[in-house]
Amino acid sequence: MPKAPVRIGTSGYSFDDWKGPFYPAKLARAKMLDYYTQFFNTVEINATYYRIPPARTFESMVERTGEKFDFIVKAHESATHKRRQFPTETAVYLEAIRPLIDSGRLKGILLQFPWSFRRTVENIDHIKACAESFDLLHLFVEFRHASWIRQDTFDLLKSLGLSYVSVDEPQLEQMVPPLAISTGKTGYVRFHGRNAEKWYSGNGSDRYDYLYTEEELREWIKKIDALRENAEIVYIFFNNCHQGQAVTNARQLLEMLDE
Repeated sequence: MPKAPVRIGTSGYSFDDWKGPFYPAKLARAKMLDYYTQFFNTVEINATYYRIPPARTFESMVERTGEKFDFIVKAHESATHKRRQFPTETAVYLEAIRPLIDSGRLKGILLQFPWSFRRTVENIDHIKACAESFDLLHLFVEFRHASWIRQDTFDLLKSLGLSYVSVDEPQLEQMVPPLAISTGKTGYVRFHGRNAEKWYSGNGSDRYDYLYTEEELREWIKKIDALRENAEIVYIFFNNCHQGQAVTNARQLLEMLDE
């Protein structure tokens, strides 16, 4: 049986500091997605965590990309961090991303829970509520706290039809280890960098300032192959977005997998 295909992209694409390292210096922001699609066939939209944009934003993304280009969209903070707002904001969020859904180009929603979201009965109930609240869309669940890394968590995700997100991140206290786990038909890996020094200091984006070495990327080749044997497709996204580092590493990994 052939291995599942792999799609590699970055966590976001619209960054001014990518001009020079990736985008032409004078490229207009409105043209960034068009340029990005020349190199990648998928993208993870992270801006939806901070604000829910109008539906027209996603209509434009569909119009500017080909039919073979697809999207993963990060859930709004009301689903993962400010959960008291969850019941009211979810309907607004779903209406906003409707153009992606209707076009068939949305491949799922990413739920990235914070380190403070530990394995408790209350939080398990919230995950179940998420599974029921997103119009049966495919959900990808990323944990930051190691208390979730146990077999009954993976069994829970499988029973709810949710996909576990494998992560590469600094190995600080009670952080999630770099395990390649698949709980659904889609494998999913996110590379956050290993910047342990700045993970809890500086502004929020400093923690992702990291460029993987070739050796560090090769550590994941066998893990990715294992995911490909147990899934129908595998998505990989690089979130180390400073100065186009995500693009550099994404293209490196593409080349390694093509070897």
